[in-house]
Amino acid sequence: MSKHVNVLEMARQQLAVAAFHLDLDEGLHAVLARPKTQMVVNFPVVLDNGQVQCFEGFRVQHNASRGPTKGGIRFHHDVDLDETTALAMWMTWKCAVVNIPYGGAKGSVRINTKKYSKRELEKVTRRFTSEISSMVGERSDIPAPDIGTNAQVMAWVMDTYSMIRGYTTPGVVTGKPIALGGSEGRNEATGRGVIVAAHEATKRVGLDFANSTVVVQGFGNVGSVAAMLAEEAGAKVIGISDARGAIFNPNGLPIKELYHRYSGRDGGIQEYKDCDRITNAELLALDCDILIPSAIAAQITGENAHAVKAKLIVEGANGPTTPEADQILDDRGILAVPDILANAGGVVVSYFEWVQDLQNFFWEEGEVNNKLERIMRNAYKAVEATMDEHKVGMRTAAHIIGVKRVADATITRGIFP
Repeated sequence: MSKHVNVLEMARQQLAVAAFHLDLDEGLHAVLARPKTQMVVNFPVVLDNGQVQCFEGFRVQHNASRGPTKGGIRFHHDVDLDETTALAMWMTWKCAVVNIPYGGAKGSVRINTKKYSKRELEKVTRRFTSEISSMVGERSDIPAPDIGTNAQVMAWVMDTYSMIRGYTTPGVVTGKPIALGGSEGRNEATGRGVIVAAHEATKRVGLDFANSTVVVQGFGNVGSVAAMLAEEAGAKVIGISDARGAIFNPNGLPIKELYHRYSGRDGGIQEYKDCDRITNAELLALDCDILIPSAIAAQITGENAHAVKAKLIVEGANGPTTPEADQILDDRGILAVPDILANAGGVVVSYFEWVQDLQNFFWEEGEVNNKLERIMRNAYKAVEATMDEHKVGMRTAAHIIGVKRVADATITRGIFP
């Protein structure tokens, strides 16, 4: 993330634009601009070599007007309280846009996961879970995977919380392994939702998805699934990147081969030979039909938005485009499907997983995928209709829907006492 970009200020700017279009009450706007609860924890862990190291972690609940709060746990060396708060705020709008009964939350631990063993990461996870155990719960605040975490980490979270409670509570966390109450289709859900949104958006910009060229920034859970699904649908993926760099082939890249043979190896996709190695800046500026930024925040900024050649941007990451870049892209006629719509597939299927856990009744993958695709298409159509009604960009339209639903719930519930 660009150090000079304050993502919390960015999130509040987006809220302010939506509040203007909604003529939102000033006091209510102030409530929605602030998190409900912020927790900062510092905790020690004994490393494999016997040394003690202190880690800093955060859990933020932004708004609970529409239901329990929901949001991932991120392990990253560059996280802080402001970023975690911004991500929690975006989660609130995201849940409201797809109309599932959650508010937004986020958790994070400042750690470079590559420098620690699996056992050390387990210790960090379990200690962090115990520190925030008073906040989380299957009816209050439900974590999920995010950058630097996965199904195994969620299993540790669930087990630790269950030990504290004295009984197994699978509904406290989503994104778990199937064997522990995870949902079929959850691992692919965010990437699948991105591609559903992309399919819908191509109709608006006059593209044929099956004959499109695609560039994907980030080859983690979201980017790799989106790239593979795009390839399966007939699109040509010409550029991808991971933490080590980017690669490009104008004739298309073999995405499934790259994922199964190169992803997760020390050299990553850079070990693949039949391509050109390019920088991240060059990747974002490739001549393509669809650009899917699926890495981290603030990647398309006022400094590089002029160089973007894609006809359509579909945001797999949270906050990859700054407000300055939004204005430039809008002026250039480039449609950007915003994060709070495009990457909502993950929280939708997390909601499905939570429902299944609470009922102890599980669905087949086809049913999960069909429900996900229906919700994503309905949400896209609602955002597109709002976009045309208010004559605004798609990001503002999505925020108008999300903010209005949360504001309406807050007003209807009333302000205690």
